[in-house]
Amino acid sequence: MRIAGYNLQDTKRVDIALTYIYGIGRRNVVGILSKAGVASDKRVKFLSEDEQRKIQKVLEEYKLEGDLRAEVNANIKRLKEISSYRGLRHSRNLPVRGQRTRSNARTKRGKRVTIGAIKKEEAVKTELKKEAK
Repeated sequence: MRIAGYNLQDTKRVDIALTYIYGIGRRNVVGILSKAGVASDKRVKFLSEDEQRKIQKVLEEYKLEGDLRAEVNANIKRLKEISSYRGLRHSRNLPVRGQRTRSNARTKRGKRVTIGAIKKEEAVKTELKKEAK
């Protein structure tokens, strides 16, 4: 089954398979399937053509995949252009929503880079060099 340019996995349940589409989460799936009148415990490969059409018709009301990604990127770009605090955090690649950065934020900031600290052996070597002069 293909919806919004994405092939749903045949072996998954319908409610789980729909969440693979960008813009549809677990909360939205319940409403989508109830509007379409499809049981959530059915597997994708066992859906009839009529049920597939009903699901696709309900999903036309939602903003999905490319359109949604474009809108989110436009919002971030707007924040950067007006140089709001959130826009600056986006441009500096730091957490935007108030999370602490002193000890966490590894996924956003990347691998740790030690600044200003040297290893004990290196400190001893530099001291020996200074004493020799």
